[in-house]
Amino acid sequence: MVQTRSSGAAVAHNTRLRSLRECNCLRSRIRQLREQTRRQVSRISTGNRQVRAMGQKVSGGVKTAGPGREPSLKALNSDRDLLHPDMQKPSRLDMLLDMPQADKETQVKHAWNNEDRSLNIFVKEDDKLTFHRHPVAQSTDCIRGKVGYTRGLHVWEIHWSTRQRGTHAVVGVATEHAALHSVGYQSLVGSNGESWGWDLGRNKLYHDSKNNPGITYPRTLKADENFVVPDKFLVVLDMDEGTISFVVDGQFLGIAFRGLKGKKLYPIVSAVWGHCEITSKYIGGLDPEPLPLMDLCRRTIRLSLGKDRLKDVPKLPLPQALKNYLLYQ
Repeated sequence: MVQTRSSGAAVAHNTRLRSLRECNCLRSRIRQLREQTRRQVSRISTGNRQVRAMGQKVSGGVKTAGPGREPSLKALNSDRDLLHPDMQKPSRLDMLLDMPQADKETQVKHAWNNEDRSLNIFVKEDDKLTFHRHPVAQSTDCIRGKVGYTRGLHVWEIHWSTRQRGTHAVVGVATEHAALHSVGYQSLVGSNGESWGWDLGRNKLYHDSKNNPGITYPRTLKADENFVVPDKFLVVLDMDEGTISFVVDGQFLGIAFRGLKGKKLYPIVSAVWGHCEITSKYIGGLDPEPLPLMDLCRRTIRLSLGKDRLKDVPKLPLPQALKNYLLYQ
């Protein structure tokens, strides 16, 4: 009996030791990540000071050019911009974008809704992710997505050619009550309290614009600067946090709107250009529940390797099942 108790105590002791070692490893990894972040911010700060010393304009941002247009500049004007909470890319978004994209069947389920549109718009038969707008003068037309979101993190890619935007090109989200058509040309998405939109040509955010002025977006854009949004960009809707954001060329532009929690919101665009075609491709989503520890470990390993070295995962001295897991296979 004494030997049995001693054996049980030894097992419990060893278990505690293993748990302690694992916790210490985790703490060490967190300290390393914090130090890496500190060094990265320090490098950015040093680089900005060097550029300012040379009398040049500082840019921590994106240069994009539309066809036949001069490149435009989105500048992060200070270190404060980089560290502002609204400018921090959510870790859940990083994890989602690191996962494989949704399959075609899922993309079609989340695509434009041919039953919820202006009559001047139709979803193409040969491409269910794209709609076409008829060349109707003095008309602004919208279409909603098939799925309304109430929870989770969701990302979709908009493909809207800069040549097909015209005077009013707006992307955002709306409730089921938002209007889908109006006479004349206007930024219809964001014109009332039922929708929230980013006017791509004006670099303005609109919500209930009849009563509230537009807000410059990206928010770091100066009054004398213009930001040309490229043909493709990402819309990021986080219904758990109640926010919508945008990503251009891999750069998180910051939170555009807050206060969306508790609503049911659909992807939406409003267009005025005749024969324009706009594609919405659902990238994927994450439920609000915490991710399993295995998924978090996979993300940490992939982040440590970096995208350029993921191709070397098959060469690692690991069981094949683990290598497949790391590659989402």
